[in-house]
Amino acid sequence: MNKNMLYRSIPKVDILLENAAVQELIGRYSRDTVMESIHTELDKLRKFIGECEDEEAAKKQIELLPVNIEAAVAAMHTPNMRMVINGTGTILHTNLGRAPIGQEHMKRLAAIATGYSNLEYNLDAGRRGERYSHFEELLCKITGAEAAMAVNNNAAAVMLILSSLARGGEVVVSRGELVEIGGKFRIPDVMEQSGAKLVEVGTTNKTHYDDYESAITEETKALLKVHTSNYRIVGFTESVVIDELIPIAKEHGIPVIEDLGSGVLIDLSRYGITYEPTVQDSIRKGADVVCFSGDKLLGGPQAGIIIGRKKYIDMMKKNQLTRALRIDKFTATALELVLQEYLSEEKAIQNIPVLRMITRTLDEVTEEAGTLCGILKEAGLPARIELEACESQIGGGSLPLERIPSMAVAIHPEEISVAELEERMRRLAVPIIPRTVNDTVILDVRTIERRYFDVAARQLKELDWGKI
Repeated sequence: MNKNMLYRSIPKVDILLENAAVQELIGRYSRDTVMESIHTELDKLRKFIGECEDEEAAKKQIELLPVNIEAAVAAMHTPNMRMVINGTGTILHTNLGRAPIGQEHMKRLAAIATGYSNLEYNLDAGRRGERYSHFEELLCKITGAEAAMAVNNNAAAVMLILSSLARGGEVVVSRGELVEIGGKFRIPDVMEQSGAKLVEVGTTNKTHYDDYESAITEETKALLKVHTSNYRIVGFTESVVIDELIPIAKEHGIPVIEDLGSGVLIDLSRYGITYEPTVQDSIRKGADVVCFSGDKLLGGPQAGIIIGRKKYIDMMKKNQLTRALRIDKFTATALELVLQEYLSEEKAIQNIPVLRMITRTLDEVTEEAGTLCGILKEAGLPARIELEACESQIGGGSLPLERIPSMAVAIHPEEISVAELEERMRRLAVPIIPRTVNDTVILDVRTIERRYFDVAARQLKELDWGKI
């Protein structure tokens, strides 16, 4: 194998630039972009020849150089962030973006986001306004709070609250509530960043009323209650509920802060889901400040929503940290649109995708699964396709023990392995993300909207099902 001859047969840059396909790329994109891809692909080709011992394979790669340049340029201009079809059955899938926004909400959001808006302009007064004004009244009406605001996520909300109410002082919290959320972000670390000092009371499984009472000193600025929405401690346990903390706090003139984590505005137990304390419950029981996520059980955009007594919310609005953590026009608009749905529980269940998925009955999901199963069978895929009972989960650190009976379409490929099929599904133009269980590809239909059925079938029909 004469590698020097192979190297000499690689087209020079000026020759490549005369190639019709490359000329078309320059016209469609830019000369700089194409030149960058040419140099990158030439480097890859030289490296391949240097490591290759198969002359025919090396010649083939040289022939494919224009094609590879075209693919490289196209890849450079293809967004990495893409829509995916969620067949996992995890409704609030953190890796897949958690709560999806409804189509109608997105249409209205697009109309506002593609132009100018009154984000911080008071149209009635004709002067500067406040970005929280678009949804603050809605939040107060729905929850019973005196005031409200929002920052970019719930960890930021906790940090802002503690920075505003407890910087330089102590905050008392149960050891059993020192939670860690995704990405190794922990309540103690967030608290340290806020400038407040953590005072742990009780043990992992048991914290008593007296533990809080004996921990309060002149340095205590607040009591913090963290709802363990992403795990459960069961067995020999005891904790102090929010209404029991209120009298202690009032006696010492300090606020009670409750981090609800997921934050739900509707009692889901009416739909067969385990009861989860609602935001309204916390306000009604006397919590001074409550925070929760916008993109979990609320079903909205990523945000850390803060509600409570006006004097405390005003302190946070004036905190210099607020500007660093503030939400943008997309979030403010989406929050208002989603919160408007909660003025009617029926509309919220119907129009907020997360709530719709959670509350769909098994019969409804089974009917949808039957439809998808039929479409895939008609596509003539080289696989055995059948319905299979399964369980969905809420996910996103919400109701960790909850399992919802569901129905899936099971795909048993005939020629390739389940692992190979799963990988190829991930590489589709609209990736399909399934579960793999017992050597079967599972598509849980609870998390797949009907409008994606034909897209999934068309892509699976065009998929290469043969062994490589």
